[in-house]
Amino acid sequence: MFGRRSRRGTPQDKAEVPDIPMDWRRLFRYLSPYRARLFVAVLALIGSAVLSLVFPGVISSIVDSVLKQNNVQLLDQITIGLLFVFFLRSVTSLIENYNLNYIGEKIVVDLRLQIYEHLQALSMGFFASRRVGELVSRLSSDVTVMRTALTSNVNVLIEQTLIMVGAIVVMVILNVRLTLFILVLTPIIIAFGAIFGIFLRRISTQIQDELAGATVVTEEVLQNIREVKSFVREPYEIGRYQTAIGKAFAAAIRLLRVRSLFGPLIAFLGFGALAVILWFGGREVIDGRLSGGQLIGFLIYGITVAGALGSLVNLYTSVQEALGATKRVFQILDTKPDVNDLPDAKVLGRAEGRITFENVSFSYEERQEVLHHINLDIKPGEIVALVGPSGAGKSTIFNLLPRFYDPTDGSVRIDGTDTKTVTQASLRQQIGIVPQETLLFGGTIRENIRYGRLEASENEIKEAAKAANAHDFIMELPDKYETIVGERGIRLSGGQRQRVAIARAILKDPRILLLDEATSSLDNESEHLVQDALTKLMQNRTTVIIAHRLSTIKVAHRIAVLDKGSLVEIGTHEELMALNGLYAKLYSMQFREDLTLTGEG
Repeated sequence: MFGRRSRRGTPQDKAEVPDIPMDWRRLFRYLSPYRARLFVAVLALIGSAVLSLVFPGVISSIVDSVLKQNNVQLLDQITIGLLFVFFLRSVTSLIENYNLNYIGEKIVVDLRLQIYEHLQALSMGFFASRRVGELVSRLSSDVTVMRTALTSNVNVLIEQTLIMVGAIVVMVILNVRLTLFILVLTPIIIAFGAIFGIFLRRISTQIQDELAGATVVTEEVLQNIREVKSFVREPYEIGRYQTAIGKAFAAAIRLLRVRSLFGPLIAFLGFGALAVILWFGGREVIDGRLSGGQLIGFLIYGITVAGALGSLVNLYTSVQEALGATKRVFQILDTKPDVNDLPDAKVLGRAEGRITFENVSFSYEERQEVLHHINLDIKPGEIVALVGPSGAGKSTIFNLLPRFYDPTDGSVRIDGTDTKTVTQASLRQQIGIVPQETLLFGGTIRENIRYGRLEASENEIKEAAKAANAHDFIMELPDKYETIVGERGIRLSGGQRQRVAIARAILKDPRILLLDEATSSLDNESEHLVQDALTKLMQNRTTVIIAHRLSTIKVAHRIAVLDKGSLVEIGTHEELMALNGLYAKLYSMQFREDLTLTGEG
């Protein structure tokens, strides 16, 4: 019947995005806009690393020179010098940390803007197969993880590598034999770190996925809070969220176990290595190849190398954790729109409003066709009503006109111009859409109306509201045009939301109007006001209406009857009734329902 919304053909299955190899050059490209600041940070980092290597040498000098000679003056000089070194290291650390954190915050902004802009450019098919909470998770938590990979991890990599290499060079100078002995122990620690890194990466990726799932649940519930409360499903939704969070918690505990084992094991290996170094170094002192002060300095350098190596191993595991988030972000950025402007696409000027469907067929993702060889010509200024059973293809025709989707075969033309040859922005500028389910943004009434034309003046906004029969009820509100409508317009009634949406469409002043007319849920007064506003909106515009009520059919110049994706009948009401076909059957059924609702007959 007329009053049923078509859902056929809407993709329900989540589109699988192929896994992509990690492109490190692409990741580090986000650092390139901040090369100058990064250069300063790296210089400070190098200075800090070099200054960190001074301390063990000073200790060695104190033991071998100052304490043996009982030279207090030399001790004072070394202490003052050491304080100056520590001061310089603090300054370099300040410069390094500030610049790296600044770069990190800018990268977060850049990434979120890039993802958000890319999401805006993607076609409707992408959003039909994904949930909002999943995308929000990509914008928030995954981007934060990428920031860590690009700043903090880069900082650790450079600094600890410099410290480790510098310390090894000094150790080689002090004693080659002992240094080689230490380097033999190093691969053991690295091997353990690599093995644990694999487990950490897998578990961390799973945690991010589970958190994204919990975000999806939250988003859905908060968007549909009225339904939740009306069906008294608060306990059910709490349980659903508990389940989602529980899965994330279970994954986090698995990660905690691996990390808890990893830390003590690496610590044991590190301290065990120091014990072995002390044993071997002691023998070197006894044999006269190393002094006591050099041994102490050597041990401190050994601890420094072990600390640097531990940091690099932890860095490896941290990078493994970041890989999952980075790939998920790149998967979104690598998703291409299904609908694109041609390189030589033209700007569609002010349209007369002629709409032509030429042998149009359409299917979602190569599944069963939703439309079959539709041929329809609508004259400028004509009102055409689309009627048909649920699943007939009415909503799909609506989606093809503004190029939310492109036809699988055939063409849609505006004033004789194929819509594929013009820019999407210029095409959609000519089309106004008033959906069956009116959606408003959560801001003020003024902001919602002005959305139709952002540069509109205050007077134009009010004139549009008056034409939509919305001005009077707006002025009765305490804050008038500054009234906050709430999420999806929840603070307004259904009729008020529709009139605000109509005012928005009037302000846009489109040449073509797509109207998914639905007034059946409104009271008589609201329906009359909305219907009057719609009549004003349709004046001098080409209008295509998905008809739900007989009153809508009466204003239409022609009626197109769809069934199972095919255009089976078209003509005036009288002509179609004379055919005694599908339209006559649908009309009779709806007519009886309308008479029952109005109390007639």
